[in-house]
Amino acid sequence: MRSLLALALLAAIGPLAAQDHAHHHAAPAVTPPPLVAPSPNKDNATNTATLPASHYQPPALTDADRAAAFPPLHTGHDHGDPLVWMLQADQLEWTQDAALAWSGKAWVGHDRGRLWLRSEGERAHGNTSASLEALWGRPLDAWWDVLVGVRHDTGHGPARDWLALGVQGLAPYKFEVQATAYVGSGGRSMLQVEAEYEVLLTNKLILQPRIGANVYGRDDPARGIGSGLSDASVGLRLRYEVRREFAPYIGYQWVHRFERTAIRRNAMDSQANESGWVAGLRFLF
Repeated sequence: MRSLLALALLAAIGPLAAQDHAHHHAAPAVTPPPLVAPSPNKDNATNTATLPASHYQPPALTDADRAAAFPPLHTGHDHGDPLVWMLQADQLEWTQDAALAWSGKAWVGHDRGRLWLRSEGERAHGNTSASLEALWGRPLDAWWDVLVGVRHDTGHGPARDWLALGVQGLAPYKFEVQATAYVGSGGRSMLQVEAEYEVLLTNKLILQPRIGANVYGRDDPARGIGSGLSDASVGLRLRYEVRREFAPYIGYQWVHRFERTAIRRNAMDSQANESGWVAGLRFLF
């Protein structure tokens, strides 16, 4: 009888103990808190404090927000287009026949307009032949300038003065081009064209071919110039840029004067054609 009572008591207590054991070892269920959108300012805090994130609307932009994000730019003459200048000697060289030759330019002004000074010439055997130009340049676009001004030539006869109109800039494939037309007294006219290109052999070693030609509208016997295509020059110079502003170079220069000019140069006991080695310095600042 006692055995039967013990078995009945165990049968009743067993399920309750198992249920209590499972209750103590099971992980409690956690209910996530409701999503609350952050309040960007006091005005929207009441409306957005209890909204789900998917329903949040950012506040509209104000003039103060735009002013803080995009401050005004200073585009006045003192800030957006300052006064700048440069002096550059493209060629300052000794030639094979002991002559000193030069070609260079300087400019001063703003992006919207600059004053250009250009000069080239040669001093050989005590005689100097040179040209000096003063030109005002305005940009046509990012690559080209149009120039107008005056030119003065000396040496090889009487001096000549010209009115000048031309363009200069960077042509496709990075050819630097300069073309200028001149009108002088007595119906004289001239067209001068130059082009050069730079081949970067290394970051400091640069090969520069250069060609130029002069065309005259009429003969000028006093200066040994014939009409038509008067002369053409081809030069090849190899420079080493110690710095970009300072570069010694060596090269070879060839000048050919065509028939009408060659005849007049021979009559003046001057060489019709010239060629030889050159050594010089290119600098800018």
